[in-house]
Amino acid sequence: MTGNPTLTVYDRMAEDYRKMASGVEFAGLALFLKVLRPGSRVLDLGCGPGHESERIAAAGHDVLAVDGSAEMVAMAQGRPGVTARQALFEDIPTLGTFDGIWASFSLLHAPRGDFPRHLSQLHAAATPGAPFGLAMKLGDGEAPDSLGRHYTYHAEEDLRDQLAGAGFTPVDMRQGESAGLAGHPEPWIFLLSHA
Repeated sequence: MTGNPTLTVYDRMAEDYRKMASGVEFAGLALFLKVLRPGSRVLDLGCGPGHESERIAAAGHDVLAVDGSAEMVAMAQGRPGVTARQALFEDIPTLGTFDGIWASFSLLHAPRGDFPRHLSQLHAAATPGAPFGLAMKLGDGEAPDSLGRHYTYHAEEDLRDQLAGAGFTPVDMRQGESAGLAGHPEPWIFLLSHA
């Protein structure tokens, strides 16, 4: 999985990301956990160092945490109750079926042309009614950020249309602004949907 500039950044800066994410509770996670059925099998797509995977597991769920970065997967594997493995978005059809899917600021790295296919594959991997938590950066266009990671920005209506096109029904939404690994504040959106 070499040759991907985004994954190279995450491999190089995995410890920085872990420190940044430590102790941060993303508001969308509480909404997601509230609607999960007890003992759900959950996919954390783009799990990073596994901080949110650990919280999902601590709530009594069976978590498969996947990330394209080998360094991030190594960190996630050490989290209590978390099964982690290296996988790319293209591997979604091979991961199995899930009662909940969590994609927190991961699919924003997918090229715009691939995004609808990834959403459709996630819908196919979701059991009927499964919640899908999606966090993305708001904006227009595709470009590398200051660290060299590929970003695809979306508007709210575009995301709602894409989710509906893949078979998901959005049921809740939050917006905010925060600084990520690159260090400067950017607007984001969280959409909670059901398969």
